[in-house]
Amino acid sequence: MKQIAGKRRWGIVLVGVAIAYLLLAYVILPALWSHHEREPGLASLPMVTRTASGIPGDALNVGLVGSREDVLRAMHAAGWFPADPITLRSSIEIVGSVVLDRPYRDAPVSPLYFEGKKEELAFEKPDGRSADRRHHVRFWQVLNKGTDGRPVWLGSVTFDRGVGLSHDTGQVTHHIAPNIDAERDLLMQDLREAGMVQNFFQVSGTGPTLLGRNGEGDPYYTDGEIDVATLVVDGERRTQPPLIVPPPPVIAIKDEIWHGVSNAIGQ
Repeated sequence: MKQIAGKRRWGIVLVGVAIAYLLLAYVILPALWSHHEREPGLASLPMVTRTASGIPGDALNVGLVGSREDVLRAMHAAGWFPADPITLRSSIEIVGSVVLDRPYRDAPVSPLYFEGKKEELAFEKPDGRSADRRHHVRFWQVLNKGTDGRPVWLGSVTFDRGVGLSHDTGQVTHHIAPNIDAERDLLMQDLREAGMVQNFFQVSGTGPTLLGRNGEGDPYYTDGEIDVATLVVDGERRTQPPLIVPPPPVIAIKDEIWHGVSNAIGQ
């Protein structure tokens, strides 16, 4: 009888631990990490894209505040080129660029969807001669008016490390590098150095993700935050450093811990 009672107690303890873990991992911590102080209109949005087949795609990790024209001017000043639309000609050109190692700085990007809409803007920054390796970002306008009355865009920026076959469809596609936070930081730095940013702030994205996979099956990891840049108006270059709005203390602590983890992963 004592043995049965002991097993029952251990069973109750294990169930309690499991419930505590589920509450902590899926309710309490996500609630603590959720912050949209600067743009509350983003709070209810999903923070991941989807492929044409509905498979979860790349995580959203960057944002811009400004008109379409402000975005175009800022990205041009930062050295990012608009991607060509996918046509027979552009498809042949990108294959020729990869095979013959020749430049194609406007190479098309495969479509992704956010809330059923294909990306409205796409840009890239070459890394090397051909379109085999490149930084690229897709943007969707998600709010017509944010807190300061200007449109708000969310985007997904990643690094194409090479061409290969899709793990899911078997089609020829680019594969991304896993550290998507590094790409987020690169784009924000390029915009800052170009003098295109009034201020930076942060909102919650997917949340800390260690074993994420995009629509092509490529692994990625991220602290789960979205860095947002409020752009200058009409492309008027800013000479002073942009204002940086710090995240809430609990987010800053989480990010500090996460960066230690991600640095260890990247070694």
